[in-house]
Amino acid sequence: MTPAKSNTRRRAYLNAHIVAPAQGLDGIGGILIEDGWILAVGPKVTRESVGAGTAVVEARGRTLIPGLIDMRVFTGEPGTEYRETLASASEAAAAGGVTTMIVMPNTQPVVDDAAIVDFILRRARDTALVRVAPMAAITKGLSGELMTEIGGLKEAGAVAVTEGTKALVNANLFRRALTYAKDFDMLVVQHVEEPSLATGVMNAGERASRLGLSGIPDMAEVIMLERDLRLVEMTGARYHASQISSRLSVEVIRAAKAKGLPVTCGVSVHHLTLNESDIGAYRTFFKLSPPLRTEDDRRALVAAVADGTIDVIVSGHDPQSADTKRLPFAEAAFGAAGLETMLSAVLGIYHNENMPLDRLVEAMSSKPAAILGLEAGRLEAGAPADFALVDLNLSWKVEDDVLRSRAKNSPFEHRTLEGRAVETVVAGETVYAYVSNG
Repeated sequence: MTPAKSNTRRRAYLNAHIVAPAQGLDGIGGILIEDGWILAVGPKVTRESVGAGTAVVEARGRTLIPGLIDMRVFTGEPGTEYRETLASASEAAAAGGVTTMIVMPNTQPVVDDAAIVDFILRRARDTALVRVAPMAAITKGLSGELMTEIGGLKEAGAVAVTEGTKALVNANLFRRALTYAKDFDMLVVQHVEEPSLATGVMNAGERASRLGLSGIPDMAEVIMLERDLRLVEMTGARYHASQISSRLSVEVIRAAKAKGLPVTCGVSVHHLTLNESDIGAYRTFFKLSPPLRTEDDRRALVAAVADGTIDVIVSGHDPQSADTKRLPFAEAAFGAAGLETMLSAVLGIYHNENMPLDRLVEAMSSKPAAILGLEAGRLEAGAPADFALVDLNLSWKVEDDVLRSRAKNSPFEHRTLEGRAVETVVAGETVYAYVSNG
C-alpha cells in the first residue's frame, strides 16, 4: 500500500463526536496528531491536555470517523486514462472521506505481474492524494486460462487476487487458485455471476419484460456463489464475494458463515440504496453489474449489513465516458461512478432506515482493513492519522460540476444527498476541505 506524505505539524481536533467501532468509541472527544500519526484519541483529549504550540481545530457538531477504505475501485491507469487516473480517482475519494482505495486489475495492461503492481504503487505515491493498494489478476490477462504468480504478486504489494468485473468460470482452475492463495495467505475475491446466465442487461422480472430488455436472474449470482463456497470448503482458502445483490445470496452467505467457512462479502452502495425501479425510462446511469434488483432484495441487503452478514460496503466505482453511457440501454456500458457519493448515500440509510452509524462506519473502515490486513481503519494511539470529519446533516446536490471524478456517470445525478465529509486527512495532511458553492 502506498504511503502518503506526512504533515509534521502537531494538531488537535476537539469536541467532535468520535465514531470508531474497532476501538469502541462513540462519544464526544478529540484526536491529537503529529508527524502523520495519532498520539491520542478520546474524551481525554482536551484543549488543556494537548499543550501549548498545538494547532487546535474546533470540531463541535461534526462527526470524526476513521478514513474510509473502498475495496472496489476501477480506474483507467494504466491504459485508459481518459476514463480515470489514479490522481483523479484520489481527488474523488478524498472528497468522499475515502483515505484508502483498493484498485482493480482491469487495466491495460492487466495487473498480472509484479512489475505492474510496482508501477501502480509508484504512480500512486507520486500522484494520488490518498493511499492506494492494488488487487492483482488471478489469471494472466484476465483470460481465465493461465494462473498468475500469486506469491510474487503478494510480495510486490498486491493485497488480493481477483478477475475484477467477471468470475473465474473454470472450476478446476479456481480450485487451484484457491489452493495456491491459501499457501500465501492471499485473499481471493470473486465477482459472483455465472456468465451463461448473465447475458441480459437488467434484473430479470416483470419490469424487464415491460421495458423490453433482456434480464439477468438472481440465480446467476447464487449458482456461482454456491459453487465457489463448495471449493472454499474443499481448500480452506480465504474468499470474498465482492458485491452481492439479492436476498438469496444473503441466505447463502449466512449459511456459509454459520458453517465456519472463511468467507466475507461486500455490497455496493448502489445496491443498498437503489432498486430496479430507478432505471425508469431506460436511464443508463443505473445499468450496473450485478444489476439493481427488487426493493425486497434491497431491504434484505440493508438488513444483512445491519446484522453483519454483509461485511463491507463498497462504492463499486466504475467510471465510464459519456460515449459509452449515452446510448440505448442495451448497448450502454455497465458501471457507475461512486467514490465521492458513497459516504453520503450510505448516510441516507442512517437517516432514513434506522441503521446504527457505527455499523455503517465499520463496514467502510475497520472491517475492510481487517479483511485485507491493512494498518488502517482505526483511531488509536500509534495508528496512521487517516480520518474524516463529517457533517451528518449537510445537504448537497450531485451535479457534474461538483464531482471530481473524470467520469460523471453517477446514478445520484441531480439528487440532493444529506451528509458528507467536510475534511479528509491522510497521514496527518488535509487532502480535502469542503467549500460551499452557495
